[in-house]
Amino acid sequence: MSIKSEIWVQAFLRRCFAHGHYGAVLRKGAAEAGAIYVVINRLDGRNFLYGPPPGPAYDEIGEKRWELVRPDALDPLALQAAIASLARIDPDIWVVEIEDRDGGLALKSV
Repeated sequence: MSIKSEIWVQAFLRRCFAHGHYGAVLRKGAAEAGAIYVVINRLDGRNFLYGPPPGPAYDEIGEKRWELVRPDALDPLALQAAIASLARIDPDIWVVEIEDRDGGLALKSV
């Protein structure tokens, strides 16, 4: 069973706030089923963009799966260009940015 993207984003932001991270929605997509991308902003000019991996969206214990969209860190301009490119392909995407200086936010990468 899948939950609406809007509800997942709200819950994710609350979980991040509870762990002391600041976050914001950079791009609001389709409330029901827009793909979700997460930017981890390391607060030093480096940003890491995570998105949905190919295959199942959730693992065997029900955790959302992620993969790096680009293997290297993106500066703010490159990040904007990457988001614009993704939005041209799918205008319904969500983009959430989380400030995480040490990069320890628990996104399960594949």
